[in-house]
Amino acid sequence: MSVKKSLKNKKLWGGRFEEATSPFVERFTSSVSFDNSLYQYDIDGSIAHAKMLEKVGTLTKKEVTDIIDGLEEIREEISNQNFDWSTELEDVHMNIESALTKKIGEAGKKLHTGRSRNDQIATDLRLYARSQIDEICKLITDFQRAIVNLAEKEAKTILPGFTHLQTAQPVTFGHHMMAWFEMLSRDFDRFQDCRKRVNQSPLGSAALAGTTFPIDRNYTSEMLGFDSPCANSLDAVSDRDFVIEFASTATLLMTHLSRFSEEIVLWTSAHFDFIDLPDSFCTGSSIMPQKKNPDVPELIRGKFGRVAGAHTALISIMKSQPLAYNKDNQEDKEPLFDIVDTIKDCLYAYAQMVPAIRCNKDNMEKAASKGFATATDLADYLVKKGATFRDAHEIVGNVVSYAIREKLLLTEIPFSKLVEFASIIREDVSTILTLEGSVNARNHFGGTSPEQVLKAVTNAKIMLDQR
Repeated sequence: MSVKKSLKNKKLWGGRFEEATSPFVERFTSSVSFDNSLYQYDIDGSIAHAKMLEKVGTLTKKEVTDIIDGLEEIREEISNQNFDWSTELEDVHMNIESALTKKIGEAGKKLHTGRSRNDQIATDLRLYARSQIDEICKLITDFQRAIVNLAEKEAKTILPGFTHLQTAQPVTFGHHMMAWFEMLSRDFDRFQDCRKRVNQSPLGSAALAGTTFPIDRNYTSEMLGFDSPCANSLDAVSDRDFVIEFASTATLLMTHLSRFSEEIVLWTSAHFDFIDLPDSFCTGSSIMPQKKNPDVPELIRGKFGRVAGAHTALISIMKSQPLAYNKDNQEDKEPLFDIVDTIKDCLYAYAQMVPAIRCNKDNMEKAASKGFATATDLADYLVKKGATFRDAHEIVGNVVSYAIREKLLLTEIPFSKLVEFASIIREDVSTILTLEGSVNARNHFGGTSPEQVLKAVTNAKIMLDQR
């Protein structure tokens, strides 16, 4: 036997080739360095496929028993880091199949009957994505529970609400936290919705056209926990929409986490000083001994670009691909794996960090008293006394101009002076100009009053318990 033939025969697909693969091409095209992390799903898919082949009479019971026992031994070896991955064998599928054949002989060579690496990797990816969605949704729920507990604790704490980062109206900190909760609820729902499209089985589509063997795709689909088999074999092996949709959902989640992080960075700054983070989530400066830097939220804010970039990469991989499978799709795994690792770490960090947040209530309230945050309450008051809203808006604008000139808060303007701006003002105006009066007055569904915050917390706890 020639040297070339000997090298060629190391490839499980090498029968058609007369020359050995270039070492560079071997390295360049190999994916085993990263797709070996799919081994659990690859083995699960192979076991389901083997059982199906027995059901339809293609494999004997003894062959399938040997295959399953061999695959479980390989699973344990990989789990114990006692498995030699070979670049020459290209990917996770070929490595496991080769090891299986060495263990059990001819039966191992029969496992690939009626399938291709194309439907095999598509199945592995869907099993992986489904598993990760379930883990991510649990982490979102943990984070939401931390938010709900903090919102309940700080239901009466007042801070300025902002638009354009300018003081707008007073809100409660609990209400602000529940806004975060709502964003995460949408993220949770989007991942659950994405899961529906992930949970379809490509197995049995083979290379692209299906197979001549009498397979039972419903059987393997049910065995692997899928809702149904993919309806078209061409689409089944080439579709990566579910990966892109997952990445899109993750990017939106990271948009929210980045927004949360920006607020925490602002709130912990000396200029705001609204909250304190535990030392365990901060770092110091190598030159400035006074510094306490909110590195965790800063890093999470920065990781948005990492996830968004991976999302863009995945879309770019699929653009212009003709049907069906192409080698381009090998590039889908590393961005996907990186997205998963990134968002799981970020969610875990927040779930641990939020319960340790401490509010500097006096600073929050002092900040809320600046910027004439109850000016809209005064306008509403005038309308209730009979003024049109536009007239009330102009009157309050004049009041604010006076307060700016005199360097007064609205609550510091004498009643006698307020009456000069509008004769319909009465003594009861003092109650609506206070921060507490302002937030308590917004006592309706979705409002910022402490009563509504506690109702929202109760509803949130019920919803989380039902997941």
